[in-house]
Amino acid sequence: MKLHWHWNLIYINRPCDLNLIILPSRNRNNMAQDELVLLDCWVSPFCMRVKIALTEKGVPFEVRAEENLLSAKSLLLLASNPVHKKVPVLLYNGKPICESTIILGFIDETWASPPLLPPCAYGKAQARFWADFIDKKVFDGGKAIWTSKGEVEVEAAKDAFIETLKQLEETLGEKDFFGCNNAFGFVDITLIAITSWFLAYEKFGGFKVEEHCPKLSAWIYRCKERDSVSKTLPDSQNVYEFVVMLRKMFGVE
Repeated sequence: MKLHWHWNLIYINRPCDLNLIILPSRNRNNMAQDELVLLDCWVSPFCMRVKIALTEKGVPFEVRAEENLLSAKSLLLLASNPVHKKVPVLLYNGKPICESTIILGFIDETWASPPLLPPCAYGKAQARFWADFIDKKVFDGGKAIWTSKGEVEVEAAKDAFIETLKQLEETLGEKDFFGCNNAFGFVDITLIAITSWFLAYEKFGGFKVEEHCPKLSAWIYRCKERDSVSKTLPDSQNVYEFVVMLRKMFGVE
């Protein structure tokens, strides 16, 4: 059974609040006049990407948590993203920017230091290729694991997911990070956010990422040593419990 779902179909049992996040800035040339508000979902890896990128840049931003995306999307979200009606949306001086990788590109162009994308056009194209690969193969592949029914389906989804991770591990090679000149960058941010869901994939798939991809697991630990990552990623157990709830909602169990 194949399930189709989006972040606009998720119930979040969190208070809808407005939190001001003050971060040390590396470059404040024009930040004083910039107002940033992120329409957020705590468990969405796509929202996590935006928070990690802004934190890496040292840019102050506000987080507007969407309380109930299933039945009571905020008027601000509906007005800001009328096409997809889902998070993340970054409001830049009131102007909405949607889709996580597009938002990352905007952030990198607006605040140049430290760079997330390589300086050359070819390097940028390669980074965007792998970000697209991660969205289509890692996130969708992980979803195939927890939405599958029966041992045969789960086993096939698990094998495909592990093969995807091995491809990424091969691309990483002996480097510390995926970015240009061994730096933490665009591809790292795109992937590390999804790793907050890996525990759920492992539990429902009956495997351990570390046993199949030790170098990629080491990369995960290195990323989590960064403040931008450790302060953004939610507890994996909480994500797992959230996925358990999703499975019940969609009739997987």
